[in-house]
Amino acid sequence: MYQFFVADSQIGREFITITGADVNHIKNALRMKPGEKIRISNQNGTDYFCEITEITDSFVQADILKEDAPSTELPSKIYLFQGIPKGDRMETVIEKAVELGVYEIIPVAMQYCVVKLDAKKRASKALRWQKLAEAAAKQSKRSMVPKIRPVMEFREAVAYASGCDIRLVPYENKDGMAATRAALSAVMPGSSISVMIGPEGGFSEAEIALAAKSMQVISLGKRILRTDTAGIAMMSMLMLELEMR
Repeated sequence: MYQFFVADSQIGREFITITGADVNHIKNALRMKPGEKIRISNQNGTDYFCEITEITDSFVQADILKEDAPSTELPSKIYLFQGIPKGDRMETVIEKAVELGVYEIIPVAMQYCVVKLDAKKRASKALRWQKLAEAAAKQSKRSMVPKIRPVMEFREAVAYASGCDIRLVPYENKDGMAATRAALSAVMPGSSISVMIGPEGGFSEAEIALAAKSMQVISLGKRILRTDTAGIAMMSMLMLELEMR
């Protein structure tokens, strides 16, 4: 069953109206017809099972069959702070983190980031990254599209992360998994969780010192993980903890 997202203004008492790029996708790419079932969610995470009743060039109308279908969201909000990696690795992080249930992704400019984005590039990247998040949310049947925040500087990111209940920083120079296990066991449904991931060059000494003032430094094991692997590993561990409770 295909997944789509709409604004609250598109939801009526008995039917939902889909507009924009999804109309062309439904009509010409998916070649769907009236009578086919789809799943629609709004940004508040309310889900609807619907049946398409009308397809035009400008809108698709779908009758609501069932409201508040079982949510696919994690019971906690996970904020992933990702040091901007080179190449297309940020796209991989976004796609996989969305599939694993992330709530927000915050790209972070750090001292050892290979890629340095100016204001113009930050704006264009933000648009592309948000579209990737929406596509991944549709594919994985999410009940909401995670927000991709504008690029933050490191100090700003640490301040934002500090607002969460649980604040974790995987760091390659941290030994032992006991602290990691304890941190994960403290994760409870309803808590907010921030995870700070360094770039290819890792954290600078000044950055890790600043982060450690308000966040818990943990290990991800004896092996050195690539920056795009580290965030996905953390999301996987957190998803397991949350969905087993």
